[in-house]
Amino acid sequence: MREKHALRRQMRSKRREFVATLPEQVRGLVFSRPPQEIDDFFKSSQAIGFYYPMEDEAPALGWLRWFHESGKTVALPRIDPSSSTMHFHIWENPWAEDELETGPHGIPQPSPGASAVTPEALIVPLLAYTDTGKRLGQGGGYYDRWLEANGPTKSIGLAWDCQMVEDLPLEDHDQSLNAIVTPSRIIWSER
Repeated sequence: MREKHALRRQMRSKRREFVATLPEQVRGLVFSRPPQEIDDFFKSSQAIGFYYPMEDEAPALGWLRWFHESGKTVALPRIDPSSSTMHFHIWENPWAEDELETGPHGIPQPSPGASAVTPEALIVPLLAYTDTGKRLGQGGGYYDRWLEANGPTKSIGLAWDCQMVEDLPLEDHDQSLNAIVTPSRIIWSER
């Protein structure tokens, strides 16, 4: 869809410009641990799937490590480019970057030998979001397909405030999120 492609370019640029204004040490501190509301929302979820943040995406590793220290199983996706599918694998020691290998699109992912898991909750990346929990991803459809195949799954998007838009050009396969968390607020949706 042409409208989505144009919006993705615009939002990547907007996000990149915003993040460039933040001191490096501030970026990680902003998302160092989940707000209490989110921790409560995930209480019954033992396994939580995350994304490995790239470039100027909202940094998810602080949350990942915090949940790991809280006794949760944390996992990252492995992409199978031949089938365009995504499966989650446990990241046993989220301080050991050498446990990861470079996957498709240059994104670090667990090695093939890492244990597979089906998370009960996901923290997902996004390029844009609405105040109703709609999400625009990178365009590969991996998270939308995973959520559709494994729903209902609790899902939270992490984003910078500047990524909010009034409306998104959505298609039938696009999945909504339970909430979006930004540095300044939590936006709950009715999903």
